[in-house]
Amino acid sequence: NIFPEDPEKLTFFALSAPEKLDRIAAYLSERLTRELNRHRYGYVCIAMEAMEQLLLACHCQSINLLVESFLSTLRLLLEFVKFANIEEDTPSYHRSYDFFVSRFSEMCHTEHEDTDIQNKIRVAGIRGLQGVVRKTVDDELQVNIWEPRHMEQIVPALLVNLQQHTHTNSESPAEQTEVCFRELLGRAAYGHITNAVRPVLMHLDSHSLWEGRSFAVQCFQIIMYSIQPQHSHLVIQQLLGHLDANSRTPASVRAGIVEVLSEAAAIEATGSVGPTVLEVFNTLLRQLRQSVDYQLTGYYDDDGKQETTSSEEKTLQDAVIKTIGSFANTLPVYQRSEVMLFIMGRIPVPGMYPALGSPNAGYSSRMIQVMLLKSLLQVSECYDSSNLLTALPSSFLEPLLSFTLMEDPEIRLLVLSILTSLIDRRHNAPRLSAAAASVTFDVSVLQRKEDRCSRQDNLFIRKHAQRLYRHIYLTCKEESSGRSHYQALCALLAVVCVELTNEEVTVDLIRLVLALQELALSNQECLSVFNRCGVHAVCAAFLLLLSQLGPPPPLHQHVTQVNIRTVLVHTLLDEDFLFAQSKICEALTGSSYSAHAERFNTPYTPQITDEDRLSKRKSIGDVISLQIDMDPEYCDTEQITFETLKNAIVNPCLVVKVVEKFQTAPFEEIAAHCGARTSLLQSKLDHIFDLIIRPPPSPSGHSPPRSTPLYEMKFPDLCVY
Repeated sequence: NIFPEDPEKLTFFALSAPEKLDRIAAYLSERLTRELNRHRYGYVCIAMEAMEQLLLACHCQSINLLVESFLSTLRLLLEFVKFANIEEDTPSYHRSYDFFVSRFSEMCHTEHEDTDIQNKIRVAGIRGLQGVVRKTVDDELQVNIWEPRHMEQIVPALLVNLQQHTHTNSESPAEQTEVCFRELLGRAAYGHITNAVRPVLMHLDSHSLWEGRSFAVQCFQIIMYSIQPQHSHLVIQQLLGHLDANSRTPASVRAGIVEVLSEAAAIEATGSVGPTVLEVFNTLLRQLRQSVDYQLTGYYDDDGKQETTSSEEKTLQDAVIKTIGSFANTLPVYQRSEVMLFIMGRIPVPGMYPALGSPNAGYSSRMIQVMLLKSLLQVSECYDSSNLLTALPSSFLEPLLSFTLMEDPEIRLLVLSILTSLIDRRHNAPRLSAAAASVTFDVSVLQRKEDRCSRQDNLFIRKHAQRLYRHIYLTCKEESSGRSHYQALCALLAVVCVELTNEEVTVDLIRLVLALQELALSNQECLSVFNRCGVHAVCAAFLLLLSQLGPPPPLHQHVTQVNIRTVLVHTLLDEDFLFAQSKICEALTGSSYSAHAERFNTPYTPQITDEDRLSKRKSIGDVISLQIDMDPEYCDTEQITFETLKNAIVNPCLVVKVVEKFQTAPFEEIAAHCGARTSLLQSKLDHIFDLIIRPPPSPSGHSPPRSTPLYEMKFPDLCVY
């Protein structure tokens, strides 16, 4: 009985006879309990010091004999932090920490009239929870602290103190909570992320903390910075699932969740999307569609009881579009291309979208088009590809260009911006937009390519350039275009000139500009004075820029003279104030462009196809009726043109009658009519294909021997399966 006179002898005795540790611990626990009941706190402190010295000194297998008695004393004292920092050589698997989790969590929620006492109790509870985590989280054989029943006590206790950030010193509950919360999340393994994040979502829901956004963003910033980077996509998936679960909540709540998603994606530059890339964007696009529906109906529930406003839904839509851009920023180039194709596949494309069956179907379709095109613009602005064939494949470019023929000016402007951002690989668009509004522009500020067009660029020019020029020309004919449209057209032409620099492209662009100038002068399209001035401005600004990017100096002199004349005299008096084709041909003579100068003899005239009628559609029914006509690819060969194909398939005189018939006739009559024309269509196509594949004449005058097709060859029986 050397307690409490000589604690050193007690430690020596315990080390010498470790088999008696359980009896020593039981005695100390009994003595401490007795002194505590008698309020003799000095002896209580001495007993605790003695037990702590024994714990620090006796790191052996027999220490388990001491721990049970030590835990029983802690239930009375709640002095657990020092014990938690002591490592064990051999753990014990028969301990219960449930009491400490519940008791420390209760201390974190303490309310007291004295703020200082309240803060001290809460800090003690936070440190106690931190000790529990340290003691249990590293050993899988210990009690599983990650179980939902524990996390649902620990996480809300921490968030309550994190929310009340009223002190800035290191001893405040908020500062201690953030340290403990970061340590807890930093120790979370792959399988524990869900259990750790779910209580956060529940706490934000129950206390309506999504609408404020600042605290929700702060929580998930701590989470994203604390967890291991390879686990960040699990947090994103939980947020997306929570967004779906709250799809019928007020717009402010949904906007708060989307804002948190955007911030979480921006924190983790790689790996935040995870393996299910398209599922992330599918969820966000689904939220856009639902928001459009809620905006049109004015309610966000099926019963029509919960009202919403247009401004709230627009705020949500802007947040979703911003979040789509944030997620696209985290993806590699090849996945961004897939995302753009995925978004394009969700946009109602003219001529391919069925009637929605609701009174607001047309307006709803238009709103969805605008929202998804804005999302596509967000993705395209962060898209950076060296290969235009990859950035603008046919499956993406064709439906995108079809939107340039629509009557809606906002949709046309979005499409022009998307095309400019995808073609502009050197990010010259802001500088080129400034050049469109300036008479003098220094081209040295542009980021220009040193070498000639690559093979991929040449393939893109051959495959898509004429179609792109045609849609630019047709867009200039739209009467609803405004100043921003003409600036976007000029920027698009300038970007094409800078990115696809070669003699052929330059000559084609000059031909296109001359055709636009002729369009502005003619009266056939019934353009307003404003539209004509806009087209003239596009021609002047673009030719001024193009003349400084490589063509001979005489071309720049001619363009400068015309621009100076128009500045001095504000009305077009005669042809001296126009860009002359003869002067341009003369300026290009003797240079590398002279090989293509003969093309100026043929004015640029875009061929009008069935696709153009979509720009003047009046209803969804008209759009569907136009699908009966063939839509062949543009063919620039001289033998077989689009007019040849159209005349071979459909008599132009009967087009109006056919459209009316398909709108009014019953389905059985239409099916019978189409079946009867199948054989005629096939015979016409066979005739056209025979013309295409006919071999050229031989220089010797003799026709070459005809090769036998594979399907006509006679093979031995052994070679035939």
